[in-house]
Amino acid sequence: MTSQPNDAHWQRPGDAPEPAPGRPAAARLVDPEDDLTPVGYPGDFGRTTVIPYQDPHLVSGHGGSTYDVLDRQEPLPYVQPQPAPRHLAAEPAEIEPHDDHDPHDAIGRRGTQNLGLLVLRVGLGVVLGAHGLQKLFGWWGGQGLGAFKNSLSDAGYQHADILSYVSAGGEIAAGVLLVLGLFTPVAAAGALAFLINELLVSIAGRPHTFAYFLPQGHEYQITLIVLAVAIILAGPGRYGLDANRGWSHRPFIGSFVALLAGIAAGIAVWVLLNGVNPIA
Repeated sequence: MTSQPNDAHWQRPGDAPEPAPGRPAAARLVDPEDDLTPVGYPGDFGRTTVIPYQDPHLVSGHGGSTYDVLDRQEPLPYVQPQPAPRHLAAEPAEIEPHDDHDPHDAIGRRGTQNLGLLVLRVGLGVVLGAHGLQKLFGWWGGQGLGAFKNSLSDAGYQHADILSYVSAGGEIAAGVLLVLGLFTPVAAAGALAFLINELLVSIAGRPHTFAYFLPQGHEYQITLIVLAVAIILAGPGRYGLDANRGWSHRPFIGSFVALLAGIAAGIAVWVLLNGVNPIA
């Protein structure tokens, strides 16, 4: 719809205006507001009504329901995780060495420690075996079984006849097991019980004078006791029949149990079969 100026002559709708001089005939002035639909303009379907804006939250609070496309958030599309390409090779991870992975590898890096344990074990085993053979058969200038039984009776032991066999045979068995490295904690604990009784007998023979150094002292028995305790706590090492057992390369709780059992057995034999106060 084109508006006409107030000072222009009236023209019929079908008549074309005369072109102004110096301006093309097709050119005419157009008002931009002419393109807007006026309020109340009757269209083809009736009167057009402008619907005012209403807040959807306020309308819904009064019981009405509205649908706003902008307020509805569509969910993001789900992306299925894809596996990593097979051509990408993973970098090798550094694995820390574990103590229980291979016992032989762990104990193989101990230098000469296993050799030292072998020397310690065999040395004490040979000494104990030789003492047992002296007491049982009288070899190497030993007193023999009869004299050994009488010495036990003189020291105050009860049941000396049975105790003589048990003591001599136990020393031989403990010596052999220590040399072989078989059941080492048990063998060393038994040897510790025998050595404690020998020390107590030696102290009871001279109750009022305690000397450490020989010939009147007790350094020999004390040294053998220290060797037995060291073998119990350190284990037999790799060079023995106990190489595949736990106490050979990681002695811990069992070693303390064997040590306490050896000490308790030695004191129990003295208290139950002798009962003499060695320092009185």
